[in-house]
Amino acid sequence: MPELRRLHAGHAPAVLAFEVANRAYFAASISDRGDDYFDQFTARYDDLLAEQEAGVCAFYVLVAEDGSVLGRFNLYDIVEGRTADLGYRVAQHVAGQGVATATVEELCRLAATRHGLRTLRAATSHENTASQKVLAKAGFTPTGPAHPTDLGGKQGTWYQRDLRAATLTPAGREAVPWAADTV
Repeated sequence: MPELRRLHAGHAPAVLAFEVANRAYFAASISDRGDDYFDQFTARYDDLLAEQEAGVCAFYVLVAEDGSVLGRFNLYDIVEGRTADLGYRVAQHVAGQGVATATVEELCRLAATRHGLRTLRAATSHENTASQKVLAKAGFTPTGPAHPTDLGGKQGTWYQRDLRAATLTPAGREAVPWAADTV
């Protein structure tokens, strides 16, 4: 069963493999990270860990039983322990199977219980209908237009979710058992 885990230094090789294997897939719906991202991966990864240590971000990976990364789920720009922005991406071979929705729902619970957050925001481009569906199923509602600088030059929409009832999914279901957080 896949597990949602807090990002740590040992995940670096699996995260890089995930990004390389899914680069073209991701570029079809979100802005490509560019060659510099891959050329400077180690330094950028170390910067992420430093941001996480400073408490301004919280990064998670969904890890398969074989240790490979199935998805990345990030809380970034945490403001005074109240709000954060959500970003996520899942591997092409698990897309459309409910993995993103279930994991976003679990991250909402963690954002409330572990990180003390009250509100999450997420932006998605108009073309990324899969992400729009994930956000809607996970209890996010549209709040207004996203500026193209928020989405790598693409037009889109900001979504928001109140986390005060984040211990249950929007449908009132308990957390999925495979999405338990392990540190």
